[in-house]
Amino acid sequence: MPENIETILRDECGLVKDRLIIVGVSGGPDSLCLMETLRQAGYPILIAHFDHQLRAESAEDARTVEKIAARLMLGCVIDGADVRAHADQEKISIEEAARNLRYRFMFKLARERNAQAVAVGHTADDQVETVLMHFLRGSALTGLKGMAYRSLLKIFDSQIPIVRPLLNMWREETVVYCAVNGLRPHYDSTNDSLNFQRNRIRHLLIPNLESYNPKFREAVLRMTELLKGDHAFLMETLENAWRDTVTAMDEEIVTFDSDLLSKHAVGLQRNLVKHAMQILRPGVDLSFSVLERAIRLINDDTNSARVDLKGGLRIFRELNQIHICTAGAELPINLWPQLTVAESLSVTVPGQVALAGGWKLTCERWRIPALAKEQAERNEDQFQVWLDAENLPESFELRTRRQGDRFSPFGMDGHSQKLSDFFVNEKMPQRARDHWPLLCAGNEILWVPGYRSAHPYRLKAASQKVIYFSVTRPPEKVTE
Repeated sequence: MPENIETILRDECGLVKDRLIIVGVSGGPDSLCLMETLRQAGYPILIAHFDHQLRAESAEDARTVEKIAARLMLGCVIDGADVRAHADQEKISIEEAARNLRYRFMFKLARERNAQAVAVGHTADDQVETVLMHFLRGSALTGLKGMAYRSLLKIFDSQIPIVRPLLNMWREETVVYCAVNGLRPHYDSTNDSLNFQRNRIRHLLIPNLESYNPKFREAVLRMTELLKGDHAFLMETLENAWRDTVTAMDEEIVTFDSDLLSKHAVGLQRNLVKHAMQILRPGVDLSFSVLERAIRLINDDTNSARVDLKGGLRIFRELNQIHICTAGAELPINLWPQLTVAESLSVTVPGQVALAGGWKLTCERWRIPALAKEQAERNEDQFQVWLDAENLPESFELRTRRQGDRFSPFGMDGHSQKLSDFFVNEKMPQRARDHWPLLCAGNEILWVPGYRSAHPYRLKAASQKVIYFSVTRPPEKVTE
């Protein structure tokens, strides 16, 4: 046993001696070594054994673990399930099915017993094998750095950590430890089966690689330690970028400022997208191609289409924002003015009209035309406008678009176009178009708030009557 095991348990795994630990014990040398290490170190433990029912002798293995627990006067909980049937039902590999069912059992037990952690007997050999599995899948830094002494598996529990105190011990060392401490582990025959990828890596790939470098396993282990430092640096950078670029977030949607997001290096963009997806769908397995679809949308500001990612998630751009959300997300409507009433609204000057999401329209007459012209020339806010009122009525209508609507945008010398074409050309968010408020006089559209006024009603040098309209956003919520 390493001399620094107490330090690993306390500092790396974050364990305390006054709270229960659920210890996964299969009966093999690794898990028995873990069990005895924690027991001798004075930690309160409860043994958890899961019978995968993949071998005829698996029930006997469970009884053996139970006997060991009884001899050492330790609590023990046995459970099991038909892993093969579960794998067939969920259309996943037997390895994945076994892991999912085993971890569900242990974390459920941890919640029921108010345990501080779930402990498993992963060794340095498991670390090397895991890194190679990630490498073969084309994993990024997160996969190549390997497993940590302490981490959260949010797909199973968002608060109780999993700890791996034996990550710096080789498998042969756990065998020796068990022999010295009078523990007789059993050997799982499925560990020799080449039907499982991990076993092929263990029995075929690693021995082959060791013919090139006899210390191959040690080299991989050193690499994981180096990459953990790099990963910590990346996480700090990611946290800063996340704080700067994310403008809103809930259980169904993460919203980025598209300008700020696009300024980051592509590698950081990938990690921001990945982080957002894993928050919305913990445990989602992300491939390079999925992330590249997102990156193409982020860096192509002409593309406003929605792109499907994975796990029911999608990404799309709206104005200066990029959303990553679930398929059924209730997207916010207070990002822009919306008119949700079925009928149109009457607008009388002066006056005020409430819109959806806290927005409102106000209007008034300006008695000094020269001042109105000066303000209009300097104005950069497309949600306010000054119109020549010479040929305008006393009251107006605020409504949504209708079939056949045409518009004569300012700057087109009075030429009209289909309103739908105007929306497309201005890149108005598609889901906002049906309820976007339009200021009208009769059948004529005078102003599309946030975009342009109608050319015929622009202020002219001779304008003597002026009406001012503004659409204002809801006030920002102040958080203390």
